[in-house]
Formats: sequence, structure tokens, C-alpha cells
Amino acid sequence: MAKGIIGRKLGMTQIFADDGTVIPVTVIKAGPCTVIQKKTRGRDGYDAVQLGFEDIKPGKLNKPDRGHFEKNGVKPKKHLKEFRNFSEELEEGNEITVTVFNEGDNINVTGISRGKGTAGNIKRWNQHTGPKTHGSHFHRAPGSIGSVDAARVFKGQKMPGRMGHDQVTTKNLKIVRIDEENNLILVKGAVPGPKKGVLKIVAR
Repeated sequence: MAKGIIGRKLGMTQIFADDGTVIPVTVIKAGPCTVIQKKTRGRDGYDAVQLGFEDIKPGKLNKPDRGHFEKNGVKPKKHLKEFRNFSEELEEGNEITVTVFNEGDNINVTGISRGKGTAGNIKRWNQHTGPKTHGSHFHRAPGSIGSVDAARVFKGQKMPGRMGHDQVTTKNLKIVRIDEENNLILVKGAVPGPKKGVLKIVAR
């Protein structure tokens, strides 16, 4: 069974363990989140809860979205994410805070990675450069992209293009410290995305 929460990445810092070891941590503002909708196996085909994070003015939503919140009797939220097989019995309107986790828990964190714009093969796919001697004329070019016999480019060929801004999940991160008063989670290591990026945090 799973448990989870939505959060926002605040940045990285370091803390000291009891033995003096320095631990690099990512600070995440996690929750509070509100249960927007509860899905059941009998009605929807699977068990899940939809959580909402950060308030938003109703006037900024379209009519179908406003109706979604009004139907369940909850305040509109800016970010919505679904968590399957939640470990606790919850109803619409219930609040989820960092207390759902414990220090030492292992979690998976999902976010949108930094966008890096258009990149070439060398940066995007870690391909080798050409000879760097004078007269080569082949330093960072992509090289051959097809077959002589096929006379076409095969699907999946690694070529220049947009790099980053993809959904990325970093698995098996450890919660080092929890600040219940300020709704903060300190996670050992780095998590996907830039500062202020929205994250989905799920216990393993």
C-alpha cells in the first residue's frame, strides 16, 4: 500500500548527522494537501485518491474545473495529482500533511526536469566528437543517420532536438528529517526539476 503527498522544491542545503557527517539534502515544502476526489474499484475500476496542493482563486478556473471542486465540496486547488492504493482511509475534504511520512522512510520523487532547449547529439546523447585536428571538418556533426540499403532513417534514431523538460522519477531517496511545524521534508540527495518545481512524493 502506498502513501504520498504533493510538494514544491525549495532548494538544496546540507545538515550534520549526530556523528558529524555532512549530508546533502533537498528541502521540499510538502503539503498540506486536500483530498479532492476518492476513486473506488467498484465505480472507477481502481482505488485511488486525488490530492490538491496550493489554493487558487475560483475565477482563474474554467467552468468544468470549478464544478469538479464544487461537486466534492472542497476549495479549488492549483495542482492535482492522483495516488493509487493509498494506505489510509480518506474522504473528500480530508487534509494530508508531512505526518504521513516518518524519518528514515524511502520515497520516490517525480518532477519535471530542467529544460535545456535544443541540443546536439554530443550533449543530448553523450556521443563522441570527431577528430579535433585541423582540416577534419567533423568536430561535432551527427555523422551517418541511416543505412545505404534501406535508403531511409530508422525510427528511434538519436538526433539533435529538444533536451530536458521531461517527467523524471528519482527512486529510493531517504527522508533525513521532517519539520512538521513548517511542512518541510529534507531528502538526502537531489530530486528532479528546478527550484519551485512541483513534485509528487510517494513512499516505497
